[in-house]
Parts: sequence; C-alpha cells; structure tokens
Amino acid sequence: MHITSESFAHGMPIPAEFAFGAPGGLGGNRNPQLSWGDAPEGTRAFALLCIDTDAPTDPALVANDQSDIPVEHARGDFAHWAMVDIPLQVTDIAAGSCSEGVTKGGKASPQGPAGTRQGLNDYTGWFAGDAEMEGDWLGYDGPYPPPHDLRVHRYFFRVFALDVERLQLPERFTAGDVLRAMQGHVLAEAATWGSYSLNV
Repeated sequence: MHITSESFAHGMPIPAEFAFGAPGGLGGNRNPQLSWGDAPEGTRAFALLCIDTDAPTDPALVANDQSDIPVEHARGDFAHWAMVDIPLQVTDIAAGSCSEGVTKGGKASPQGPAGTRQGLNDYTGWFAGDAEMEGDWLGYDGPYPPPHDLRVHRYFFRVFALDVERLQLPERFTAGDVLRAMQGHVLAEAATWGSYSLNV
C-alpha cells in the first residue's frame, strides 16, 4: 500500500498554502492533495490521520516567545486531522476540498467525501478558554508550529486500510479514539510526511 501527495514531496517542506500559520500571519489552511492505492484484499474502508510528532510538551515554553524552544525539548503528538469511514472507492482527496482558509472556532461541518466522518483535531484543546478562537475544531487544520521553536516539525499523513466499513466511535471523537477503535481492524497502512517551520 502507498500514499503520495502532489502538494509536497515526501520528506520535504509543506507550502504555507496548506498551513494554518505562515510567516507574518495566517496561511491558506487548505488540506493537501493525497492519493493512495494497492490496498489489500478484504479492505472495506479507509481512515486518515495527520499528526505532528514534534509538538512541544510544555505550554509555558510555547507561550514565552522571548526564548527559543530548544531542539532537544521533549516532544509529543498534535493531531491535525482525523477522517474515518472513507469508502473503498475513494482513493484521492483533492487539495482544498476539505479545508480552505481558517475558520475561527473551527469548522462546524467540514467538507469531505460522502459518507465520511471527521473528528476533532488538537486545536480544540489548544484554543480552549480563548474567547475568540475556542470551539470544536473539526476536520483538517494545518501546521502552526511556534515561530520560536528551533526544531523543524514533521507532519505524518497516515492512511489505514480497514476490514470494517464503519468504526465504532462517539459522535465527538479524536485521533486517539480512532487509533483505539482501529485496533484489530487494520489490514495495511501507508504514510508520507512533510516538514514545516516558522523559525526563519
């Protein structure tokens, strides 16, 4: 099984067009183009995740933009996209078809292939308590690493071939919920990644 993108080359920088944050302001926040294939026999649906594996783990460091976040600082995951119940016949997502621009408070009903469900990304927790930005951030919202972070962040787009058409998930679900619900149902997985940094 494989996954590719016309929006960025594997292991190379992601254009600001597909990022939440850009130098000096907001990016285009469009979802990148993705396509996949060679799913194994028995596949009944797909799931898609986008996860930044280089997110700082100390909010105080993120808030203090007067001091750089060192490369060696402990890192964790930050989920940018969780889409499930992608029909078997869908093997391509066009650029900008699921996200176009930044919606303050998050997208109430993100676009996507018919039949799919999209979960909460981690901006939901990040913006909690922010009167202007808080809300349920559903679907894709792209990279916005701290400008004072010295580490270049990596964003992994992972597609899973599943042996079920529909995952058992609550109405409001996260990427973590998807990973748990998929256990025992994954026939194959493929991943590609791109990098992004605002430390210029």
